Amino acid sequence: MKTALTIAGSDSCGGAGIQADIKTMTANGVYAMSAITALTAQNTTGVTGIMEVTPEFLREQLTDVIEDIAPDAVKIGMVSSSGLIQVIADTIEKYQLKNVVVDPVMVATSGAKLISDEAIDTLKTQLIPKATVITPNIPETEVLFGKKITSADEMVEAAKWISETYHCAVLCKGGHNLNDANDLLYRDGGYQWFKGKRIDNPNTHGTGCTLSSAIASNLAKGMNLDEAVDCAKRYISGALAAMLDLGKGSGPMNHAFAIEGKY
Repeated sequence: MKTALTIAGSDSCGGAGIQADIKTMTANGVYAMSAITALTAQNTTGVTGIMEVTPEFLREQLTDVIEDIAPDAVKIGMVSSSGLIQVIADTIEKYQLKNVVVDPVMVATSGAKLISDEAIDTLKTQLIPKATVITPNIPETEVLFGKKITSADEMVEAAKWISETYHCAVLCKGGHNLNDANDLLYRDGGYQWFKGKRIDNPNTHGTGCTLSSAIASNLAKGMNLDEAVDCAKRYISGALAAMLDLGKGSGPMNHAFAIEGKY
């Protein structure tokens, strides 16, 4: 069985973060491992508290996992401080980890910035250049590109600049009232659009975590990047289309929609 490691924050209501990542990796047929960057107290209506781990403890988690069960792919989600980002970058370098998917969680859908300017700088200089692919949403793409994005052509321009600047592939996610559910993958000097169907489901908590984890799972199984993205898009569409409705806010999707069998 192929293996995947998620490095992210815990979501106590189970729809995003570590919990979504493990569910997604399991549903996509790989063995999931985790290193937790922060505990959060949250539900579908919002976050009420965050308790970050120390860089030393994150390093210990990563070392223990990697030296015992080497991951075939790595997904990196919420990391809100420079010290933690540096530990992850150092670990990727030390163990020469492959198939690294970075979901650069910097800006909430509401537009609120989630990490400090110092942490963003460390993310840009230390972590993103070590990624196989990054999966920013439109606001995060704007932070990396340094300009507003208002059209499909500008998505291409931004993804090209980011890819050439940081030497990684870029999956620029549509949505945010731009380009519907269509995502743009820019890599190796070329690009491809992945069309998505807009699913009328207000419960979208954890979509970014889920997509990046599905991509990592597919890379672990040996798919090329185009195949990994296409398959991940189909998985997340199915999870949304299952129309799970839990909680009083923006609820989670059904990560287990495709699990069959008695148990």
